[in-house]
Amino acid sequence: MATYVNNLRLKEITTGDEDGTWGTSTNTNLELIGESLGYATQAAFASDADATTTVADGASDPARAFYFKVTSGASLTTTRTLTIAPNTVSRVMYIENATTGSQAINISQGSGANVNIANGAAKIVYLDGAGSGAAVVDANALVPAGGVTSVGGTGTVNGISLSGTVTSTGNLTLGGTLSGVNLTSQVTGTLPVANGGTGITSLGSGVATFLGTPSSANLASAVTDETGSGALVFGTSPTLSGPVLGTPASGTLTNCTADGSNKLGFLNVPVSRTTSSSVNAAATDIGKFITLTGSGAVTIPSGVFSTGDIFSIHSDKTGGSTVTTSAVNAYKGGEASTTSSITIPKNGVATFFFFAADHVIINGNYS
Repeated sequence: MATYVNNLRLKEITTGDEDGTWGTSTNTNLELIGESLGYATQAAFASDADATTTVADGASDPARAFYFKVTSGASLTTTRTLTIAPNTVSRVMYIENATTGSQAINISQGSGANVNIANGAAKIVYLDGAGSGAAVVDANALVPAGGVTSVGGTGTVNGISLSGTVTSTGNLTLGGTLSGVNLTSQVTGTLPVANGGTGITSLGSGVATFLGTPSSANLASAVTDETGSGALVFGTSPTLSGPVLGTPASGTLTNCTADGSNKLGFLNVPVSRTTSSSVNAAATDIGKFITLTGSGAVTIPSGVFSTGDIFSIHSDKTGGSTVTTSAVNAYKGGEASTTSSITIPKNGVATFFFFAADHVIINGNYS
């Protein structure tokens, strides 16, 4: 009588048996040997419970495959145990946990040790076939810890521990957190800008000092071809000491002076305003002239003008224009007494020069 006591559960023909049919049995055995070297999948868990799969005697069976993908017909709610029988089979298997429910599974053969396989993971195990006390062993766990010292080409590395020197001749992508690496002595090369680096191999003189202490003095030491000295200047309300401006393309120098005291003037006399109304002379008229038309008239107020201020008034009114000066000390040119008002004839111009605050000398065409 044939037996099936071998590790692949192949049919062992008794001497003298199967006259004329042994070839069929032998061919079947050869096919099953090929099956033991291949891949197969089985819904080993028909329900949410522990299960047993038994390698069939002399017949095709998924559990005979070298790469055994375990699935489930139900969603597992906790870790379940799959027992591979018979418990006398001793062999190496690559088992993948492809069950639904995101649960780990235990691979068992007897009362000995089990191997736990996380959902979505696979492990190389061996069944020791020791009968009722049979154990399943994680073969990878028995491999001595080592390291990859050289990686050629391009690849992604996840879930490994790196120690010593790791050399890559291509692009090595490390996932997760990299710790315990001395960036000064253990890392060489240039990190591209796209990967968070600077794209440069070294920092210029003084740059590292400035990055550590970003002061104006350290910036001046870090840059080259600069002009001038002192503190860093920004655009809003800076204080400049002795700058050489060259030839500015544009700008407004309303509040600038020529020598620290005297305001900058004009190369011509611009019009301040033309009016046919009675108005007060204002600080905006300094250095300019007012044209009076129609009923236009001007009053010189007190407290507006300072030493050195000057402006002119032009009359374009038939019969002349009146300027009231009673609020200040106004002197006609060359006279010692003050006047309270003057009249500028049509096409006449009178110039008002303040030799002191609220003290003005009037020159020009007037009466």
